[in-house]
Amino acid sequence: MTGGAVAAVVAGVALLYAISMYNTLIRTRQHVRESWSDIDAELKRRYDLVPNLVETVRGYAQHEEALLRAVAEARARAMGSEGSPADQAGDENRLIGALRQLLAVSEAYPDLKANTSFLELQKELSNTEDRIQAARRLYNANVRALNTRVHVFPSNIVASMFAIREATFFEIESIVREELPTV
Repeated sequence: MTGGAVAAVVAGVALLYAISMYNTLIRTRQHVRESWSDIDAELKRRYDLVPNLVETVRGYAQHEEALLRAVAEARARAMGSEGSPADQAGDENRLIGALRQLLAVSEAYPDLKANTSFLELQKELSNTEDRIQAARRLYNANVRALNTRVHVFPSNIVASMFAIREATFFEIESIVREELPTV
């Protein structure tokens, strides 16, 4: 083989390797986008539950109007969040805080705590929270994979050539804090 043929083979192999890395980066970025849409669907599910929860509480706790307004405002802000996952997380954490307060207020109203609709809404909200946390874990795992590929050599060269950037993790709290039982 001549020197030119060897150079052509080496260049061809390098090109195929670069194409393979590019395709891996694009697939990983697509996994991040798909897993974000799963989070978005679960957040919308929670947004749909909040008005029913507020109305149920309103029926029993009319003098908690300021709190009910705060929950509605936090929900509206979270629903309208169009920013990055970090911006969305901030809005979600405000909503979570308001919902925690709402659920804490229910402790003062025994009739509300015994209300079948309220209990069903609480159960549905808890199930939705579990689904949000599962979707969040999947999303963050995909973000970690993408960010690793964007930063490690040699895929970082391909990522920078095609402006493939790292993604932002989605960190939110759970509405229901798991308390350890007292022994």
